[in-house]
Formats: sequence, C-alpha cells, structure tokens
Amino acid sequence: MKQIIILVSVLLVLNVPVSAKTFNVLDFGAKGNGATLDTAAIQNAIDAAAADGGQVLVPRQKTFLVSTLNLKGRIDFHLEGTLLVSTNQSDYSGEGVLLASNTPNLKITGSGKILGRSLAFMTSYDATNEWWLFKEWRPKMFVLTGCTNLFVRDITFADAPFWGLHMLGCENVLVDNVTVDNRLDVPNNDGIDPDHCRNVEIKNCHVTCGDDAIVIKSTRQTNDFGECAHIHVHDCVIRTQDAGLKIGTETTGKIHDIWFERCKIISSSRGLCIQLRDEGEVSKITFSDIKFVSRYHSDPWWGRGEAISFTAIPRTPTTKLGKLYDVTVENISGVAENSIRVNGTENSRIEKVCFNNVRVKFNRWTKYAGGLYDNRPTKVLAPIELHATDGFNLRYADKVTLENCSVAWGGGAGVFKNSVAAENAIGLKLVNFKGDTTTHPLPEE
Repeated sequence: MKQIIILVSVLLVLNVPVSAKTFNVLDFGAKGNGATLDTAAIQNAIDAAAADGGQVLVPRQKTFLVSTLNLKGRIDFHLEGTLLVSTNQSDYSGEGVLLASNTPNLKITGSGKILGRSLAFMTSYDATNEWWLFKEWRPKMFVLTGCTNLFVRDITFADAPFWGLHMLGCENVLVDNVTVDNRLDVPNNDGIDPDHCRNVEIKNCHVTCGDDAIVIKSTRQTNDFGECAHIHVHDCVIRTQDAGLKIGTETTGKIHDIWFERCKIISSSRGLCIQLRDEGEVSKITFSDIKFVSRYHSDPWWGRGEAISFTAIPRTPTTKLGKLYDVTVENISGVAENSIRVNGTENSRIEKVCFNNVRVKFNRWTKYAGGLYDNRPTKVLAPIELHATDGFNLRYADKVTLENCSVAWGGGAGVFKNSVAAENAIGLKLVNFKGDTTTHPLPEE
C-alpha cells in the first residue's frame, strides 16, 4: 500500500506542468466584486490555459461570484481569492460548481476559499429535529469524473449545501491539506467522497461537516467506472454529526485495499463505519492508530453513537447482498455512547474481522434517547432497533478475534449490558480481553 501511494504522488508531480504560463482571470474580464457573475470570464481563462497547459490564477483579495465552471486537463486551477457560489439555479449548466470530466493532469491548488452559502438553499430550520430543511435543488461543490493524475492541495471549501469533494471514477489522486468547513446542522454535506476511485491518497485534511466526513463509495451508475481500490486516508482531523471514516452506504461494486490511519475524530455519530447494503464485495480494509468520540444526536441524524459499526444488511427485500470480510482494526481508542457492532445477516455473514488493541470507554452524556441501533438504510430490518448497549455486539459474524482489547463502562444511564455479546457467531476468539466496570472521566470534545 505505501509503495503504491508514493508512486501516485510522484506521478502527480511529474505529469503536471510546472513552468506553464499564468492566465489571470482578471485579464479575461472577471470583476471579482462578489456581485457580478464571473462564470463566463473565468471559464474563458480555463479554456485558454487548457490549450497551452497553464495556470489559471484566481487572485487574492477578490471575491468572484460563480456558478458551473468546467475544469480542463493540463491546468493548475490556482485559487488565491474567494469563489462565492451563485444561489440562482438558472446560472448553472451542471450539477455542481467545479466540474471536470475525463481530464488528465488536473491540479486544484491555492490558499483561497470556495463559499457554498448553504442556508440560501434551505427552506427553514427544524428546531425539533435540529437540522435545516433543504430546497428541491442545491449544487454540489465538486463533481470530478474520470480524472487521472488529479492533485488537490491547500484549498478550503466551506458552507457546502450538498456533497463536497466528490470524485467519481478517478485514478491516481492526491488530496493534501484540504480544509472542509461546513455547517454541522446541514444534511448531506459530505466532506470528501472517493467513488469508484483507485490509487488515492487523502492526507493532512481538516474536515467539519454534518454528513459523512471521509467516505468511500461505489454508487450505482449507468457507466462502468470500475472498482474502488488502493485508497490511503491518513493524518486527518474530523468533526461530524455522521460517520467519521466510512465505507458505504452505496456499495454496488468491489471495494478493497482501503487503509485509514493516524486520524483523530473529535466528534461523530459513528467513529469507524462500514455499511454494506448492495451487491458489492468489501474486503481488505484496515483502520489503524485512530482516536475518536462518538455520540447520539437528534432523531433524524444518521447513526446512534456507535463506536464502530460494521454492518451487512440488505437495502431491500430483493437485494442480493455482497460480502464483507477481511477487516483489521488495530490501535484504536475512543469514547462512545454506543456499541462496537459487527452485524451481518443470515445470507451475508461478516467474516474474518480482527480487533487488536482496541480500547473503548462507554458512557452517556447527551440528552438524546439511548439503547438504540441504527440499521438504516434498509427495508428488511427495523430502521431503528431497540437494543441495550453491549461493548462488542456480534451477530452473524464469523472468525472475529478480539486481542488485547478492553471495554470500560462509565456512569451514564443504565442501558449498558455485556462487555461482549455474540449471537449466531462462529469462531469467536478472545485473547487478553478486559471488561472493566470502573467509572472513567470523559475527555473534552
């Protein structure tokens, strides 16, 4: 894995021009006053740069009102100023703000910002459920499709109304030092989404969002974008109201050789998560050297404070569910309001999951109802299941190993039950497992 990632980084640096001409968007008529729509002028600069392989400069101390921009291959889209997202749907020619299709050697760099103005795409705030209700249409921040040798570094995007950095069918990707600063109370504003992507490194990123922070998917598509494989996520800091590090829920194709390492999840509704809901096969997954906090949120939000949640549950009664197997979880520590779950089903048993040096303290500290598991999305099982909080809860899971693991109970509400509960599980192995009933203080969020 490490050798593959190093090779990707080198290819990205070598394949993008480093001494190309600069195309300043102001020279193409962009105003940068935050009120005049500058889409056409910036697009002209992009097209001119693509012809020669150059840098498109969006200069600092300027704010450019934009809608859909179609990025091209062999350019460095260098953002130093601010892109302000238009709130007028008729200004858009695509489903998002920064788009690219089948572009080789694209760089998106700079210390500038893209502001998504999420609340302009909302109807009202639902105080009972503690989230914003969205309008029928809202743009994605990025839709980068079929890109090879893609390089995204140093930029910030904030206040996204919908998905953030969505990469579909891309190969040889480096995402480095990107900041995502979305609202925690806006739904569906994912941070970084590699979807059917291969040879990807995501590192040194800071992600704040209401939905999944860094999530690997294989969505259902009319075109064949291939499997999702050889992805390394490391040294990132995350705050979310959904899953911190996740695979799924969309799992229509193979997902394998994925490595999450050295990340800190400040807050989440599930720390580590794999959700198999479709016909794809998920295997060779590693989570290592990660610290997390996972907690309950208001009812509509996804997840119920599960520390770790690996589930293989059919999306519908007719779903031919794939397989989830060969998962390693090592050197993990955290505080959570709910269980570590490994939950397969009768026709799709989860196999070969190894927990090594996993230490979790369980407590209750939020005001929301506890004793619940979140099975969504599914029409086969209860979406929200009443269930006491076990440390490890294993169902339809075979060859699970708990080695040098520990469970500690805090002084929260009385929903805690077993340190380990196994139902219809074959080949469970415990080595130096510790269950502790001592009350422990919680870390500051």
